[in-house]
Amino acid sequence: MFHCGKITYVHTYVLQFKFIVELKKLMNNKLGLNTSKIKRPKNGSHWLYACFQNDEERIKAIAALNGYSWKGKTLIAEEAKPAPDPLVRKRKQEEEGIQNKKKKEDNDKSQEERLKDAVTPYWNMPYEEQTKLKEREVKNLLMKFDNEVWKIHKEKRTEIEANRKVYDGLSFELKPIQKSPVTEGYRNKCEFTVGIDEETSKPTVGFRLGSYVTGTVAVAPISSLNHISEKMKKAVLVFQNFVRQSSMEPFSPADYSGYWRYLTVRESKHTGDLMLIISMHPQDLTTEKLEELKKNLIEHFSTEESVACCIKSLYFELLTKKRVGEDGSKPTHLTGSTHIIDTILGRQFRISPEAFFQINTAGADILYQSAIDMSRVQRDTTIVDICCGTGTIGLCFAKHCDKVVGLELIAEAVKDAKANAELNQIENCEFFAGKAEDILPSVLARVTGDDVVAIVDPPRAGLHMRAVTQLRNTKKVKRLIYISCSPASAVKNFVDLSRPSSKTLRGAPFVPVRAVPVDMFPHTKHVELAILFEREQSKEQVDQTKEQVDQIKEQVSQTEEQVDQTEEQVDQTGEQVDQTKEQVSEDVNGDKQAIEVDSNNGEMALDSDISTNDVQI
Repeated sequence: MFHCGKITYVHTYVLQFKFIVELKKLMNNKLGLNTSKIKRPKNGSHWLYACFQNDEERIKAIAALNGYSWKGKTLIAEEAKPAPDPLVRKRKQEEEGIQNKKKKEDNDKSQEERLKDAVTPYWNMPYEEQTKLKEREVKNLLMKFDNEVWKIHKEKRTEIEANRKVYDGLSFELKPIQKSPVTEGYRNKCEFTVGIDEETSKPTVGFRLGSYVTGTVAVAPISSLNHISEKMKKAVLVFQNFVRQSSMEPFSPADYSGYWRYLTVRESKHTGDLMLIISMHPQDLTTEKLEELKKNLIEHFSTEESVACCIKSLYFELLTKKRVGEDGSKPTHLTGSTHIIDTILGRQFRISPEAFFQINTAGADILYQSAIDMSRVQRDTTIVDICCGTGTIGLCFAKHCDKVVGLELIAEAVKDAKANAELNQIENCEFFAGKAEDILPSVLARVTGDDVVAIVDPPRAGLHMRAVTQLRNTKKVKRLIYISCSPASAVKNFVDLSRPSSKTLRGAPFVPVRAVPVDMFPHTKHVELAILFEREQSKEQVDQTKEQVDQIKEQVSQTEEQVDQTEEQVDQTGEQVDQTKEQVSEDVNGDKQAIEVDSNNGEMALDSDISTNDVQI
């Protein structure tokens, strides 16, 4: 449980992200306070909230901050009243007989229907209708983005409005939604929660029926969900049997008791192999008890039932609360292979427990091919793959371009990316580990060549503003493809990429050219979106382009004149050929007449001779 205090600083700067970062540095680095997180203030409020691991650290922080002079202002710090616990609030409402409208509706549904509504809300809608609905939602969202661009680019409004007449209300092209080739059992990764089934009261491995905020911690079985494969469902039951046979209870988010927390299952759609990552809270278990538990898990997942499920890799992870600056625990390999192998666009990729990989493998084929087609990649192009994960996008681009440079936060994923390049015998790729906003400048400095295309596939929250700024200011990046699994969250990035040049965003803005939605998540509300941005040409570049066009026109004109001259020469040559043919024909006719006369004369002479001889005889 977090212990919160509130701080006030009367200044409009409080709403800016930079302020939050600087305040956190002040508290953690300079004053030595262990802040877990700082919550942004609500609109119109001068209070923000800082959270701490315990009450002692909160008291220490209030003493240090209250009356502290910072940036010409005096801070006020005091204890914040905690928000009511959702579970306590829910129990109280139930005791008082208070139910909201949604709760009454849910009570009329079975547990199975409630789970489907929570996890796959479009489960009861024909797939054709799902894609049409998503297409409309994407267009509405892009129109909001387009309106923002219209507001900030006054000088381009006429051009934007003209383009909207061409592209049905948008200033750029929106392609029809690309449908998923597979709509049933398409997920290659799922994270299941271990909890209590409210119907059977038994430990169950499945999905939550709601969130803790809504006062729901019950877990329901996943057998009826259509986006999970049968093989994955069987593996879940194998682990569920182990949990029910053990003496350890599932972890409870209400009072932090219990042990079993999550089961993550990864599936290769190419080989059918499964990887399982079991996560638990150790509580007060000794090292000896944990080692014994690991042995039991290895034994359990070595049975014929487990082998029949194609479980080829097993990991174990301890989850405890992280303190400020602490790295999270890493999964420990227990048995089987350390990786599983899957394929996209004919390339093989090895997948580790924490590595990012598109959850719809068949859909990824379509998404990546769309990105390749939009990019207009050439043999001399350099691809900068930002948030590259295991290198999937960059390695799919590799055979079409000169060089690929990839950036990724998770070091283990970078190892996978390098191994994947070797696995596919690809030699024109380099991968670097670190935050995109930190290492992007040095990586871009290594890029040579005039045609540079950036591929951005960030986490759901989008790119850090520093990374956006660096992309804007790196003039050699001519085109950018932004791939987002949460377009609504990425709109701010879209707008910042398109803003007019300023002191911070020195490079020319990027202009949206084409968008392609891809349905990577059938039966859910989510959709993947790829947008092609092109660097806007500066006035000097436009003038240079016009000069080049004029030069080309002049060359074309000269070429046309040469063609005309050549045609005249051809005509003259044709006339000469005709004259020559006539002369040859006349000569031939004359020779024939001469030959006929000589022949007749010869015959006449011969006849005369014969007659004479006859007379003499």
